[in-house]
Amino acid sequence: MSKTIQTFKLADGAEIPWLAWGNGTANSKKEPIDAGRAALKAGINHIDTAEIYGTEEATAQVIADTGVSRDSVWVTSKIGKPRSSDADIRAAIDASLEKLQSPPDLFLIHNPYPSQPEAVVPTWKVMEAMQKEGKLKSLGVSNFRPQDFEMLFKADITVKPVAHQLEFHPFVLAQLEPVLKIHEEHNIIAEAYGPLTATMRYPKDSPLVPLFKRIAERLSKDAGEEVDFHNVGLFWCKAKGVVAVTASANPTRLAALGRLASADLNLTPEEVQEIDTVGKTHHFRYYAEHMKDVDETMPVPKISPDNFADSGRSSKNP
Repeated sequence: MSKTIQTFKLADGAEIPWLAWGNGTANSKKEPIDAGRAALKAGINHIDTAEIYGTEEATAQVIADTGVSRDSVWVTSKIGKPRSSDADIRAAIDASLEKLQSPPDLFLIHNPYPSQPEAVVPTWKVMEAMQKEGKLKSLGVSNFRPQDFEMLFKADITVKPVAHQLEFHPFVLAQLEPVLKIHEEHNIIAEAYGPLTATMRYPKDSPLVPLFKRIAERLSKDAGEEVDFHNVGLFWCKAKGVVAVTASANPTRLAALGRLASADLNLTPEEVQEIDTVGKTHHFRYYAEHMKDVDETMPVPKISPDNFADSGRSSKNP
């Protein structure tokens, strides 16, 4: 295994690795055992799974097969759909625990159930109760909008979310400002899925590519090996204190990513600011269904192309 990957401290004191391997999309979902073994072998000691991925059993098998101590692997899982009663909620969580064969280190409400928002608070209260019973550890949410947080905080809850998993990359940065403000006010750490979207999924020539290539060249010199420019998006997340969830199933790429993630590689404050500036002039969301209301209420700000004309980038919105 590679060196230990740096962690971030959650509000409840738990230490979460800044890089996670997720088995919910693409080939990682098709090959959750082989790819999971490769991720753990690479030293990526955080696995992100969920009820709706159908990979919780595979997650437990990967840990058992590799012989890695369960205490050395951070596991995140999620409850994925609303239930009609506390008993049904508890049964669903118990089913996840049975598949995982141990309590996950972080357990999330996978989405705020926009069609059944009345289910959010009961689900959270059952999670609180199971945490007090020692069946769950850290608690969080995923894909929440400001109104979802408001609903939760107005309820008679005793534990606040310590983490919030959502689509996070430079091209949603402007629209996420209301959500990120809530994070700051309540000491909630962000977890990014789709962190490479701004360069890997953007439907046109991404204005971030020249900047990412320049930064990757510098990081490559520091690391003594080539850094894929797409992975600058991961190190940008790290620099912003955001957990990055990647979903590669390629053993060679995972091995390189494990080495780089455990090395002391960091973006400079100036590089982070430059990425932020370009990101806020564009908007592109790949998982559009989750945060539609946020996008509609936070338009892309108008920033002059003169602010970054030296790298040939454009401020034109997609």
